[in-house]
Amino acid sequence: MDRVTLRGLRARGHHGVFERERVEGQTFVVDLVLYLDTRPAAAGDDLTRTAHYGVIAEEVTAVIAGDPVDLIETLAQRIADRCLTHEAVEEVEVTVHKPDAPITVPFDDVTVTIHRGRA
Repeated sequence: MDRVTLRGLRARGHHGVFERERVEGQTFVVDLVLYLDTRPAAAGDDLTRTAHYGVIAEEVTAVIAGDPVDLIETLAQRIADRCLTHEAVEEVEVTVHKPDAPITVPFDDVTVTIHRGRA
């Protein structure tokens, strides 16, 4: 499988289990690896035969900004499900970063990474 990678997609969301997270919101960052066969697109130089990463980026940021969930695991699954609606995408790896997670000790980042494919 070939890969198309998007790193650092950012949007404000209201995800989390604490009231403050739901009210104030915070920035979430998402990295994607889309697994697909790029040969048909390359052979015909045809955008319709590959994953349109601009469209996918917009859809992913809309998921982040959309309906709140408690867990970033759930957010990652919603993003994976959205990516897999694109015909060319066979598998996807989603990493959700929550750099402002409500942790009481110094830290750099909290992430959840999932890998999903078509059933």
